Amino acid sequence: MYSSVGLRSLAISLPSTLRTNDYYNKNYPELVATAQQQTLAKLFSFTESIPSNEFDIEMEPYLQDPFRGTIQQWILSSEESDLMLEYRAAQDALKAAKLSAEDIDLMIVASVWPEQIGFGNATFLARQLGVKGAAWNLDAASGVTPVALQTACALVRAGEYQNILVVISCTYSRLFAEDDTVSWFISDGAGAFVVGSLPKQQGILGTKTIHTGILSDILIPVLEADRYGNPSVCVRVNESASKLLRDTAADLLRTCCEGAVAAANLTLDQIDFFLFHTPMAWFASFCARILDIDPKRTLNLYPEYANIGPVITLVNLYHAAQLGKIRENDLVLVYGFGVGGVAAANVIRWSDIALAPISHQKSYSRVN
Repeated sequence: MYSSVGLRSLAISLPSTLRTNDYYNKNYPELVATAQQQTLAKLFSFTESIPSNEFDIEMEPYLQDPFRGTIQQWILSSEESDLMLEYRAAQDALKAAKLSAEDIDLMIVASVWPEQIGFGNATFLARQLGVKGAAWNLDAASGVTPVALQTACALVRAGEYQNILVVISCTYSRLFAEDDTVSWFISDGAGAFVVGSLPKQQGILGTKTIHTGILSDILIPVLEADRYGNPSVCVRVNESASKLLRDTAADLLRTCCEGAVAAANLTLDQIDFFLFHTPMAWFASFCARILDIDPKRTLNLYPEYANIGPVITLVNLYHAAQLGKIRENDLVLVYGFGVGGVAAANVIRWSDIALAPISHQKSYSRVN
């Protein structure tokens, strides 16, 4: 029997700008008018004239919407950075866990992607927080959240560390130009959680992780100069992206979710609540269809947050707990996947996790 290790606290940090679709209608009317010929529509559309699989069936109701189900996004201002979001989330997670930075033996940081080229944020954030122990970066693309939890729990269970702080951020708005319609379905944000021993037989019970090398060519990083002349990474979408996503999503989901419940000596029927990575408006309903579960046993916050990469998994966890969808001792399955990274699922017996108030870098402003 595994020792009880898992989440002790959870925090979410959002940037200061809340952008609605009216922003694009006002500032890019010609782009909106021709949206069905642009990148976002090409990414999420049928290859054939009719749906060919479960992914297509759930996507079909959104195909007449130029924004593909996006309603609002959280976007960094010019004065904000991924490190700022990570610092706020980390502070909040520590406070909720009633710990200080000096109590942390290890900090694991996953930034999609860090602003500086060549270095992750771990040591920069550790210096800013005053962490005295180890700090390193973890890369698993947008599937990193369940992998980071798995890694932290394994290290605490092995006795290598006692308290581990995990910090995850995603700042997609820096990677996609505003005049690329892909920017219409992305957001920015950060989350953090503390992993440690738990007093009961709770925490992580089983995991299943596989690589997503088949999706590695979907996003193409391009090095360009930003408006200040500094080198920065921008991202282009490969023309093969639509077919690859639509054809692989179901197998990745089944493999990881069925593998995680088997590792926990459980069945899908015994899971109380499912929390899926929701990078698209229809992905939660797609997952429910594939796993043949009641849609009421999951949560979809895409309309409120759009696609924040790996952070949306933490956002879903946070709100499910806050809303009472999951309670202490419930069995919860968490699934995430990322392009060119991993697909992974964890089964967790939920504990009494401290939730920090959601923070913003400053009072946020709504931009229409």
